[in-house]
Amino acid sequence: MPEPKHADARCPRCGGTFHCGAREASCDCAQARLDDAALAELQQAFEGCLCLACLRAIQAGLNRGMA
Repeated sequence: MPEPKHADARCPRCGGTFHCGAREASCDCAQARLDDAALAELQQAFEGCLCLACLRAIQAGLNRGMA
């Protein structure tokens, strides 16, 4: 049986598991629109990728003027 490209990852924000597609042709992260400042904050606060649900929640908070 072939080894999967990427095992499921664990989101450092919520603890949930998700499939990280960062090294694949299509990554769910591309669906979240975060500015450079928000991305820099996330990189400082968390190690590794966040799940799409958390990215969308952060994006929604930014759109409402909340971090």
